[in-house]
Amino acid sequence: MFRQGEIISYLDMCREEGVNLQRGMNYHLRDIYSVILMSLRHGAPYADRVEEDGKVLIYEGHDIARTKDGPDPKTVDQPMRNPGGGLTQNGLFFESVARYKRGEAAPEFVKVYDKIRSGIWVYSGMFELIDAWQETVNRRRVFKFKLRLAGQDEEIPRQGPVDLEHDRLIPMSVKQFVWKRDKGRCVKCGSPDNLHFDHVIPYSKGGSSLVAENIQLLCARHNLAKRDRIE
Repeated sequence: MFRQGEIISYLDMCREEGVNLQRGMNYHLRDIYSVILMSLRHGAPYADRVEEDGKVLIYEGHDIARTKDGPDPKTVDQPMRNPGGGLTQNGLFFESVARYKRGEAAPEFVKVYDKIRSGIWVYSGMFELIDAWQETVNRRRVFKFKLRLAGQDEEIPRQGPVDLEHDRLIPMSVKQFVWKRDKGRCVKCGSPDNLHFDHVIPYSKGGSSLVAENIQLLCARHNLAKRDRIE
């Protein structure tokens, strides 16, 4: 299980989840939790965003697939159902929220991975899917999903341990700046492997996630050795 803030390759992410992750929305993967792949980078295809200082994500649903001689997906309503009548990933996530709101089920747990650059991702943590709606954007209907950072006391159905660190999310602009500044290597030993985004002043001691000066890249060994110490 990855730790929140751990930087991983695309292949590592696929190995962790046991599937080849080709789509951004993956409902109830292995009947344990769902997985979404998001991107807050400039020019990303969907309007995902972070609210409440990183405790809440607003994730945009997905368009129809692009096909030869078909319409531009950005001009068509995001679908609830496939042409055959079955629910799309949008529909599956939407119905999950409906069951939660009716009191028929607990909120779906969702693992979130955030794209930094081609082939490089960061594990953002475990979230609860708590709301969904449709809104009109550029004359078409799109889905919006609200996810709340899960707390350490949540009871999560799982196979093996699930780590629920409750750090606030580091904004993508800060992640990208730190990645470039630290040259994709541990600032302590120069290792390019098993990297994490680390708070210089720990979040638990008042350190900010919002400024690059308080974020650095550490390898797993130095990240574990530092823990909550202020150096």
